Amino acid sequence: MLTIGELASYAGVTVRAVRHYHAKGLLPEPERDHSGYRRYGAAAVVELIKIRTLAEAGVPLARVRELLRAGEEEFAAAIADLDERLRAEIQVRQQHRERIARLTAGDHLVLPPEVVDFLDRLRALGVHERIVQLERDGWIPLAAHSPTRVAEWAARKRDQITDPRFIGFYLTLGQALDWPGDDPRLTGLADDVADYITREMGEDYADDIDVEPPLVMLMDTLAFDTAPPARRLTELLKERGWTGWTRLKRTDGLDRHQRLHLDRPCPRSHLVLPQLRRHSVTELQEPNLRDIS
Repeated sequence: MLTIGELASYAGVTVRAVRHYHAKGLLPEPERDHSGYRRYGAAAVVELIKIRTLAEAGVPLARVRELLRAGEEEFAAAIADLDERLRAEIQVRQQHRERIARLTAGDHLVLPPEVVDFLDRLRALGVHERIVQLERDGWIPLAAHSPTRVAEWAARKRDQITDPRFIGFYLTLGQALDWPGDDPRLTGLADDVADYITREMGEDYADDIDVEPPLVMLMDTLAFDTAPPARRLTELLKERGWTGWTRLKRTDGLDRHQRLHLDRPCPRSHLVLPQLRRHSVTELQEPNLRDIS
């Protein structure tokens, strides 16, 4: 026979809990011995473990009382229902754990895996973090607006950055982040960008991102705030026959020189401009693209 302390220890509860269960009518009080102490047998141990297990699983004590008095078939059915509920709760909690883990995962919290992979490749290629953030901040509203096209655009971007000429612009724009708006080097960059676009994309090129003008304005603003030279480059490009940053298109009144040497059209980035020919990748310590792919 066990004392109340021994019973509590064996069942993994406190003496106070045992007395509480007595008071609630869950655990019958045994007869006292000749010394006035309660003595518990094996049946009390089994009952107390059942009470503790059900209570820890979140079963209200009133329901615990009903289950303890139920027949075997009813008790088994109730335990099966409880198990199903616990499984569902575990699944929800696992989802919470995954979401909490993503809070420390940076880009993974707000962007699809394809875009995160693209941003990681930019970092591996040595692109300035502020330029990577420019891309990231542009992708967030774009992915929210057109989620079905994200995979297509991300695949296009990954293909583009395998071209050293294209990645060169990312590297150069990173260098230009702290240039003043009247820096003559920006004029040279604008010449190179306009020349590249005209040669590679054709005079009738227009970006194909299907977004409304307010979203285009938002993405442009994000770009200009993150990379101030982008605004000045946009102004200079307009003088050279191209307008826009997020949505690039040809303007009227082009110089005849700008219409020469048109090559095949090819897809362009929808968030940043093409790379620059004058400021070559070699000059910018070209990364080993083979190691990145």
